[in-house]
Amino acid sequence: MDHYMNYFAHLTLARPTVPSKVGNLLGDFMRGVREPDLPEAVRLGLHNHRLVDRFTDHHPLVIESRALFSPQRRRFAGVALDVLFDHFLIRHWSRFHDTPLDQAIDKDYRLLRDGAALMPAPMRATTGRIVEHDWFGHYAELENVGRALDRIAARVRFANRFDGAIEDIERHHDRLEAVFLALYPALREHVDEQALEAPPADDGGVTAG
Repeated sequence: MDHYMNYFAHLTLARPTVPSKVGNLLGDFMRGVREPDLPEAVRLGLHNHRLVDRFTDHHPLVIESRALFSPQRRRFAGVALDVLFDHFLIRHWSRFHDTPLDQAIDKDYRLLRDGAALMPAPMRATTGRIVEHDWFGHYAELENVGRALDRIAARVRFANRFDGAIEDIERHHDRLEAVFLALYPALREHVDEQALEAPPADDGGVTAG
């Protein structure tokens, strides 16, 4: 496993269709992509991705949470929280969703495979690794979060002391968990209220059969 952000949360907040799942991950792979050239349903998913990022990045609880990280890692805190919040979503899945977690993950993997032709090459490569190595299944364990963050830190193109972020997470684990449990329902409500994507039956004509 290598570069990883909050992909699972973005997929969970997407519609259950191929174009929506692709669009809701595409925000992290836009280099060289012309937004006007995207199919409408994919573009709407991209807009939903950005809505989720804006809400999360500017939420007061998230801003406060970044300050819990040690000074040398604070610039890395947003990335660390993205990965950690996917971990919490997986651990607390049944609190928020009726579909069993393994079924939800399997469906997302299937839709990502089916949507490969809609993806730019770097995204296609990453989603291929997500499915092949069951990234989401691994993120139930906090130690795997720490390993992922160290890998991401090692890929940063400037000298940094971001490694070891799991130390800050473990030190403030309960507080960060409480932030997620308050944030996620508010985020879901915000996505539902904004309703940027069309209903599933109209979302590009490709549904999750």
